[in-house]
Amino acid sequence: MVKHRTVGEVMTSEVVQAHPDTSLKELARLLTSHHISGLPVVDDDDKVMGVVSQTDLTRRQAAHGRTGSGRDRVLGALRRIAHAHPTATAALTARGLMSSPAVTVHPEQRVVDAARIMERRRIDRLPVVDEEDRLIGITTRRDLLRVFLRTDEEIREDVAGAVRLHSPADDAGKLHIDVREGVVTIEGAAGPEINTVALIRAAWRVDGVVGVVNRLAADRRYASPVRPSEV
Repeated sequence: MVKHRTVGEVMTSEVVQAHPDTSLKELARLLTSHHISGLPVVDDDDKVMGVVSQTDLTRRQAAHGRTGSGRDRVLGALRRIAHAHPTATAALTARGLMSSPAVTVHPEQRVVDAARIMERRRIDRLPVVDEEDRLIGITTRRDLLRVFLRTDEEIREDVAGAVRLHSPADDAGKLHIDVREGVVTIEGAAGPEINTVALIRAAWRVDGVVGVVNRLAADRRYASPVRPSEV
């Protein structure tokens, strides 16, 4: 059976996190020292309240006359915050800087679904929570990208498994599956017991597939005989 990778398989369990009263200075220090672009904010019960990103912090700097764009300028702004005098940032905390409510996922969700959430919400990280919404991990675009960097052979094996599920053993063995740069091509003669629509959909659902080319043709052995009256 084709196995879809889940968020729980790719997430990072050791999470750098903050609390609502974490200062702007400490937030900047956490981001720069751990080389991360964002972190979740949790309450005393480890429930996610929001997320603080580099953008949130540098936006605050821009409001005080310091603007910046690009990775180097963003990091420079964070370093200035991290080394600022405590009295200059004491009034600013994670509670006032975070984006809330946080968009979260559960560990059993599919990687492809998490990737779609990130794309739709235009975010780079997703806190992973348990059934009680407590933080148990975090997943980033980089984590999810690893799934889509699978080899063509790995993808072909999973597509072949999907084909076997949707066609008789004899017919499945006669179909040819080719994968190049994530694009799957399925060709061969399909007998009447093969549901080609379901087969193609199953191929699309395999992790790492970016396209499916359907070159299946009806098996002429099963074509209806031509009657004299139809000639």
